[in-house]
Amino acid sequence: MVFGTVTSQLHALRDYLAEHQVRSVAMEATGVYWLPLYGVLEAAGLEVVMVDGRQTRNLPGRKTDMKDCQWGATLHAHGLLRAGFVPPAHVRRLQDYLRLRGEHIATAAGHVQHMQKALERMNVKLHEVISSLTGASGLAVIRAILAGERDPQVLLGLCDVQIRKVKAERVVESLRGNWAEEHLFALEQAVQSWDHYQDLIAACDRQIEVVLRQMPDTKVPPSETSRRRGKRRTRPGVNAPDIADLREVLAQICGAKDLTTLPAHTEYSVLQLIGEVGTDLTKWRTEKHFTSWLGLAPGSAQSGKRKGRVKRHRNRAGQIFCVMARALARSKHVALGGFYRRMAARRGGLVANKALARKLATLFWRVMVKGLDFVETGVAQYEAKVLETKHRILRRLARQLGQQIVPNPAAVV
Repeated sequence: MVFGTVTSQLHALRDYLAEHQVRSVAMEATGVYWLPLYGVLEAAGLEVVMVDGRQTRNLPGRKTDMKDCQWGATLHAHGLLRAGFVPPAHVRRLQDYLRLRGEHIATAAGHVQHMQKALERMNVKLHEVISSLTGASGLAVIRAILAGERDPQVLLGLCDVQIRKVKAERVVESLRGNWAEEHLFALEQAVQSWDHYQDLIAACDRQIEVVLRQMPDTKVPPSETSRRRGKRRTRPGVNAPDIADLREVLAQICGAKDLTTLPAHTEYSVLQLIGEVGTDLTKWRTEKHFTSWLGLAPGSAQSGKRKGRVKRHRNRAGQIFCVMARALARSKHVALGGFYRRMAARRGGLVANKALARKLATLFWRVMVKGLDFVETGVAQYEAKVLETKHRILRRLARQLGQQIVPNPAAVV
């Protein structure tokens, strides 16, 4: 039987499978085209196994759609296909809103560059003096320019008091331009486009909040520890969603586990991770399975005496952990920051970032599956542990060489 891809034909396929008492179906992931059929079969109560196309490769010279289906059915009947990870329906809803929101943020960033280009064409250097052109001071100055204000002193008065105190002269000099009409027009359109995408992002925030309130685990009351920690408020990021009590809601969804106590785990990053992997991490048997699925563990390729490495592709969740790892690169008091700097000195920043991202993913899995509490020991204790390891290696090497280590009391460690 051959079925089409329109909705009525997907329902006909569902009815056909139910009529023949089919309980399990194997599907090959193909872009986004599998999602409608997956949703129909999932709603019908069938077990749907999503597999990587590399598992269903047939012999060379036997490539047709019909033969691929028959070969996949044969493999599935013998239990030779390994199911991939597909989040539950409520997590997929959250995922769609978060990914759409991320696309709006990326597009809005492009319009910020259009603002900078228009200002540069008018020889206005405001974006080189203040830290953010889309901050309160930057937008106030730009909107005043578009309203017809040209006096640098008046524009300076719209800036924050700290800017007026530290950068007054530089801001005044940066606001002297030629004010060409065509570039003012380009600046106005860039600001209008940026405002439009900010409205879209705010609409996504409202929808995300609705989905979070409807998550099945939000009825779990937070623990006393979560309530005490919830009183501490951290400064939200630039692109963080505007959702009331987001930290408490995330703690309830995660089974009264406050993941924001982990290093580099902000409310927004935890929300993004939940949107990608959900809250049930028992689908990965060990933390090694989890980091391998993220693409943060090296692969292997051995043939005889030859051994090589396979570069794994990092999925979206793995990329989120890498972004979180970069936030710890300059930390002064966090032990994982010391690990990053030590690894970067030996292997470079890229390897250190991936290694630190793997550690963060391991902590995330342990808290979600084992319920372990993370305790920050500090960079001083980490460096002391590294020094003790070096001493132990040195003593072992001295024993192997038949030498004796004599400490130098005058040496300063």
